[in-house]
Amino acid sequence: MGSPRRILGALGLLSCLMLSANVPVAGAATPAAAETAAVRELPRVPFTQRYQAVLHGGLVRASNSSITCRKEEAPQSEPCAEVKRGAAGVNSDYDMFYTEVDKDPDTYNSTRAELKIPQGAKVAYARLYWGGNLRVGEQKPPEDSGRVLVAEPGGAYKEVLADTVVGHRTDAASDAYQASADVTPLVRKGGTGMWTVAQLNIAMGRSEAGAWGGWTLVAAYEQPQEPLRRVSLWDGFEGLASGAGEAAGETVELTGLNAPAGSAGRLGVVAYDGDRGNLGDSLTVTADSGRRVSISDSENPFNDVMNSTITEFGQAFVRQPEYMNNLGYDADVFDLSPALSGGARSLSFKFTGESQGQFLGVLFVQTDARR
Repeated sequence: MGSPRRILGALGLLSCLMLSANVPVAGAATPAAAETAAVRELPRVPFTQRYQAVLHGGLVRASNSSITCRKEEAPQSEPCAEVKRGAAGVNSDYDMFYTEVDKDPDTYNSTRAELKIPQGAKVAYARLYWGGNLRVGEQKPPEDSGRVLVAEPGGAYKEVLADTVVGHRTDAASDAYQASADVTPLVRKGGTGMWTVAQLNIAMGRSEAGAWGGWTLVAAYEQPQEPLRRVSLWDGFEGLASGAGEAAGETVELTGLNAPAGSAGRLGVVAYDGDRGNLGDSLTVTADSGRRVSISDSENPFNDVMNSTITEFGQAFVRQPEYMNNLGYDADVFDLSPALSGGARSLSFKFTGESQGQFLGVLFVQTDARR
């Protein structure tokens, strides 16, 4: 991320969001509906619950960034090769170029990641999210943001169109968006393996704002042999402003839980334009208005939690390519169990912004439930 001049003001992310145990699953959009919805944009999309269920099963996800550094452009910047291996670096210091793994001359910025659905499980719901910056060294037309190509393991590309409002926010330097689509039938058919996503609408080059973007596929599954769990998925598009102290944060209240003491849980977050080494961003969770727990792990420090990583409990998972510093794209899954040690009827999530600010796009939570 570049200059603080382009930081968004506080937008009021998810104040006291209340969950219902009877939220219906959205069906897959028809092509006509998807085309209509894809052209609708809002500069701010408040987070809303997309899917929620109590089931024997859980949540899995696959993620990757779609653009990376090609050449250092700032005197103080680390070599691009070192940044890909995890060195500190921000996208505004580099000439940024598409990643490409499929060797198909008719596509661009193709990347892969493994979706691990347990054997014998049934996919209950799946949603694909994608987003990036449209104005860097070039300007991408926003009308192309609602379309990507997706290939299931061993399959051919299929066009996927956004089926809901596209978050699209412009300011003095950047032109940021997030889109998404229900892909449940596709994931039920494709199952476990390496999923490929290509042709995300992301600008290349170098600017003060920097180039960034990527995709995340989230799937809820049912597996009778697994514990009973509550799974919840939200999405929106909100700017998290920079700052320090309580006034700078945003809070999400998750209620209606029935997690017993000693429960296991996980929390997933997708964020855009968080920079490794720009400190101040944090995520804390409080159960039932009790002790506050800082969410962090070995790859996501408590004061730089949105630091351009794609990890699960601090560990990498199978992706192609598998860069450690993703230069503005975060898709992390954290261990939520410490916040559930005494059980929980509610959880309060507190986000604060880094010195340059960032965007939040997706939240998903899995907790044990009482029988």
